Order: sequence, then structure tokens, then C-alpha cells
Amino acid sequence: MARSMANRRERRIAAGAGVRQMRFGGVVNRYPPITVMSTDEIEAIHVASLRLLAETGMEVLHAESRTLLKAAGADVDESTLRVRFDPAMVEEKIRTAPSGFTLQARNPARNLRVGDGSVIFAATGGPAFVHDMDRGRRAGNYADMCDYIRVVQSLNVIHQEGGCPCEPTDLPPESRHLDFYHAAIRLTDKNWQCWALGGYRVEDAIEMLSITLGQSREELRRNPATLTIINSNSPLRLDIPMGEALGAMARAGQPIALTPFTLSGAMSPITIAGALTQQNAEALALIALAQIVSPGAPVLYGGFTSNVDMRTGSPAFGTPEYAKAQIASGQLARRYDVPFRSSNVTASNAVDVQAAYESGMSLWSTIMGGVHLIEHAAGWLEGGLTASFEKLVLDAEMLQLMRSFLDPVVVDEATLAVDAISEVGPGGHFFATGHTLARFEDAFYEPMLSDWRNFENWSESGAKTGTDRANAIWKELLRTYEQPPLDAAVDEELSAYVARRKEEIAAGRM
Repeated sequence: MARSMANRRERRIAAGAGVRQMRFGGVVNRYPPITVMSTDEIEAIHVASLRLLAETGMEVLHAESRTLLKAAGADVDESTLRVRFDPAMVEEKIRTAPSGFTLQARNPARNLRVGDGSVIFAATGGPAFVHDMDRGRRAGNYADMCDYIRVVQSLNVIHQEGGCPCEPTDLPPESRHLDFYHAAIRLTDKNWQCWALGGYRVEDAIEMLSITLGQSREELRRNPATLTIINSNSPLRLDIPMGEALGAMARAGQPIALTPFTLSGAMSPITIAGALTQQNAEALALIALAQIVSPGAPVLYGGFTSNVDMRTGSPAFGTPEYAKAQIASGQLARRYDVPFRSSNVTASNAVDVQAAYESGMSLWSTIMGGVHLIEHAAGWLEGGLTASFEKLVLDAEMLQLMRSFLDPVVVDEATLAVDAISEVGPGGHFFATGHTLARFEDAFYEPMLSDWRNFENWSESGAKTGTDRANAIWKELLRTYEQPPLDAAVDEELSAYVARRKEEIAAGRM
């Protein structure tokens, strides 16, 4: 009994002195996805999307993409850069996209399955600013970026680094991706996302992964090891850097989450149905392009439709409209049998009650809508402008709650507990029964952040709010962080590659 209890405690307290958290592990959603639209309504959006692509089309600024689309049967007007898509061609191409795939991590125990009901929690990626309670809001920098990756490594509920926690603005913009990649490889053994700002940044990621994993590009094609987000420039435009990155990723066999940035009332129609029609058209065009570049290239259908505050024009997130759009996006992704990517979002400028309820709305709707990858699952603040250390911990607590909720309820002879109920009888209690004593160590979810003490004990301990406690937790995780081992020869080769590429980039050889 003592050994069993010790083992259960060891399973729960997995990293960081005094920080109680779940062990790293996969998450599977066994619940049937909820829906907000009928099959006929989803089909109406599909048909309207194909009509939009055929009649209005998209502006494709990337010349190679236009050439490929024309060769596949699209109508290309080079004077306006407008591409109009044959509906039959779009439907034919998207059928070649796989319904699932696996992502390698440096640590094989942290490999990720995309699709098949699996749910991946990725940390926030791309904010220009970083924030914590002690130092306030500041421009993203390399030191904070590295510390954030260290905390992401230490939070077991997070499966994937999300594409650079904050922009390291103290480094040269044309080569800072190399410093990020090297830091991600050194500081975490989880899977990480690369940058999609131009083809050369993708190529650098592939080369550095080849060095890290000791695999050829062909081996990486068969066993992908990174992922990136490709955004259309809504409405109805694919720009040059995203076009380059889409082609580079597809040729390398690395997954692409193709995600229109459709804010209802601003970059898309004010009606949710109209915004979804535009989102779907842009997503289908990009999925088709990826399959033209490389049939069978792994993709995800990206849903990001939300709305704006019509009084100010500011983006709004975690709204009922966002929730409905994400559930409908999941239905559309299942219509095409490709994995679905969504996000955990909030417009709050502080780690406060607004941040919690908007993120809660986002998480519930995306998970119950059948999501496979939640981008920005932890740390997003201020509409995506800021990566917050405290929000990282708050979100990790919510993700643990979701992960525990997704565990199935076990119904068998032992859990029905008829003998235990009979043993206690009328008017008794269950604290001391053998049934309770055998299970109390791990019977219920135990929080990392919540404080369940009564008011008096909480007050005597300093009356710390959840945000205060989140501040203490990320600092403790950072203090107790252990860097995962990396072969010295591999690190030396990576350092040489980074140095050489920085020289080439500075000389204009991208």
C-alpha cells in the first residue's frame, strides 16, 4: 500500500519543487464533437465557398504559386494576379490530404499524433511583447524568449512549443529565426514550430532538424518534425512570404496549418455564415495549393474566425461568435477529413477575470468542437500581442482541467462501490473505508494553481490571488528547470550552421 501511494504521488508531482502537475502525456477526446450547423448548412457553406473561388478567386502575389495553380487548371490573370479556381480541381486536390500524421520530437517519448481524436496543446507563438507581474510589459527579447521556452518545457500539460514565444527584437530581424531554432532545440525536447516568413526560414528549420535528429531530408519528409502556420492575408490574398513558406513546407513534407485571419465585420462579412464562407474558401484554396505542390502533404484546416468590437474596430476574442465559428470550423474540417486547428484566445490586457472567462469560452468550444491542435493554448494575452508568464500558468491549469475532464469515467464492479455503500450504511461516512483509502491519493483532480483552503487559512497565508500564485509558480519552474541533454557534437554542428547562415544572410544570400 505504501509503495502504491508513493507511486501515485510521483505520477502527480512531476517537475518543479512544490509545483504539483500532471505528467506529460497524450490527450484523446473520446466525446462526439458538438455541432452548431446541420449537414445541409455545412454543405451550403462548402458550395458557396467553391462559388466564391470560381467567380471572385484569390489574389496570389507569389509567382511560383500562380504558375503551379495555372498548370493544375486554375484560371490565372497575370495583370491582376487574380487566380480563379475550378471547383472540381479544388475538390480533387483536397482529397489527397491525409486525415492524420505523427510529429517527431527530439525526445521520442514526446512524439505527437495529429488527428484520430488526439488533442495537442501548443504554447503561444509570435507576440511582439512579453509581460510578467514584476517587470511589466516590454518588447520581446532573446533572454525572455529563452526563459519562456524553459517554462514551456517544464509544464507537462503543454505538448508543443508554439513558434517562438515572443519576438526577440534585440536580434537582427533577418536572422533571428536561427537563434530561436537553436534555442528551441537546446532548451526543450518537445516538438516545436518553425517560422513561415519566407522560404529560407523554412529551409533553415529543415536543415537544423536534420542535424539535430541525424536524419536526411527524405527521412524527415516521411517522418515530419516541425509544423508552421500559414495565414492568408484576408480577404482573399496570399502574399509572397506565405506563398514561399507554403511551398517549402509542402515539398519538405512538413505539416502546415492553413489559417485564414477572418475577423467578422472587418476582414470578412459581419455575418458568421458569411465569414465562415470566406474562411472556408481561403482555407480550401491553400489546402489545394499545398496538394498541388506535393500530393499527400500533411495539412490542418485552420479556424480563426472571430469578430470585432463594432464600436472601436478592435478584435474581440473568446466571444460567443468565436465559439460558434470554431465549432462550425470543426464541422467543415471533418467534411474534408483533415485535422482541425484552432486557438485559445482572449482580448484581455491583463491576467484577470476577463482573460479567464474568454479563454475558458475558447477552450470549451474548440475542444468540444473536435479540435486536434490548439495553437496559443497557453500564454496568449492582449489579442495575441503579448506573451504573459502568468497567463502561461493560468492556461496550463485550465488545460490540465480539460485533460482531466477528457479522461473517461470508469464504470465497473469496483467503481460502482456497492460493497462500500453497504459497509457504511445509512448515516455513515466514507472517509475511512477501504474503498476510499485505496483510492484517495489520485481519486480526484488536484490543481497546480487553485487554492482550495478555507478563507481563514488562505488569509493567514497572505491572501494571494490566483495571479499572485501563477507568478510564484513560473518562477519556481524556471528555478528548477533542467535542460534536456543534447549531444555536444550535434550542438557544435548546429552552432557552426547558425554562424555560417548568419554570414550568408548578412551578405544577402538568403
